[in-house]
Amino acid sequence: MRPKVHLAARDKAHLLGLDERLPHLIVKYMLNYQANLDLAFQALADPARRTMMDRLAAGPASVSELARPLPMSLPAVMLHLKVLEESGLVQSEKAGRVRTCRLAPNVLSEAEHWITERRQMWERNLDRLGAFLDQTKPETEK
Repeated sequence: MRPKVHLAARDKAHLLGLDERLPHLIVKYMLNYQANLDLAFQALADPARRTMMDRLAAGPASVSELARPLPMSLPAVMLHLKVLEESGLVQSEKAGRVRTCRLAPNVLSEAEHWITERRQMWERNLDRLGAFLDQTKPETEK
C-alpha cells in the first residue's frame, strides 16, 4: 500500500511544470480567444458579410467585385468590410485606387476549432446517453 503524500498547491504546480502565473495567463488567453470568437461570429451573423466571405473563399477580390452581387451602396459595402476586417476574418490592401480583400484564415480556424470541440463534446454525450438507454431497456424491448 502506498502512503498518502500531501503536497502544497505550489509544490503540485511545480511538479506539473506550472507556476503561479499560469492561471492568470490562461484566463487572459481565454478572454482574448473569446473576444476573437465573439467578433468573428458577430461578423458572420450578417448575410451580406457571409456572401462576401463566400466570394473571398474563391480568392482575393476588389471591393467593387464584392459589392456587385449585393443590393446595397458601395459605402454600405465598405462598412460591412470594416466589420469583417475588425473581426480579423478579412485583410485588405490598397494599390492605387483599388482595394483588394482576401480571407485571413487564422480567426476562421479558431472558430472552426471551437465548433469542432463543441460538436465532439455533444457526440460523446449523446453516445453515452445512447449506451445508457440501451442498458436500461426492459427485457421485452431488447
